[in-house]
Amino acid sequence: MKPRDAFKALQKHARAFPGAWEDHPWGETVYNVGRKVFVFMGVSNDEGTFGMSCKLPQSSEAAVTMFSFATPTGYGLGKSGWVSASFGKKDDVPAELLRQWIDESYAAVAPKRGLKKAAPARASRKARR
Repeated sequence: MKPRDAFKALQKHARAFPGAWEDHPWGETVYNVGRKVFVFMGVSNDEGTFGMSCKLPQSSEAAVTMFSFATPTGYGLGKSGWVSASFGKKDDVPAELLRQWIDESYAAVAPKRGLKKAAPARASRKARR
């Protein structure tokens, strides 16, 4: 997927989480749940590049080891499991993988009560018998 198309698709994905809201500090697009950021993303209109950062407490080490486009996020965030992905104008962005990263980041940052509300309803014990 081209960087601009990936940016739009991933914005839509991040926006769909319960309690998620968009903000634009520092000229970037970020998605928050409550007061916490769960994904930073941006696309350059001039260069056509795309980048995003999210918190990957389960898979950060694998991500930076396996993918050349992934690096620990700067400003000390990499020490807390934040990973940044950067793509050039002609790169094919693995949008499905990045959706999974956003899912993991949301789960790590969102209040646990909010996750319970977002989880699919389970059948009661009586209904399973």
